[in-house]
Amino acid sequence: MFDWMVWTPPVAIFFTAIALLLFGMTVWEVRAPTIERKGFLPMKTTRGDRLFVGLLGAAYINLAFVGMAGRFAEWFRLEQEPSAWIGFAVSMLWLALVMRKG
Repeated sequence: MFDWMVWTPPVAIFFTAIALLLFGMTVWEVRAPTIERKGFLPMKTTRGDRLFVGLLGAAYINLAFVGMAGRFAEWFRLEQEPSAWIGFAVSMLWLALVMRKG
């Protein structure tokens, strides 16, 4: 049933990080309610809004990289597929950018 899923350590760590972020943001919001602000996103957002947008983007980046790794190896004539850690790192950079500047 789950044979199509690529559950590698980077992917598992990625989803564990999401769960920890959700827990941490919930605690932060209870202790210090947020105010809306305008960043590079085309709307005013709260911390929770930026987390949601950042997580959506990070998940798509991470899963796209995992899904396209075989193609990358083919296109760039690599001996083996690139590490899933690269997709994880790029998705976390995106999340950090949205949380800080979004």
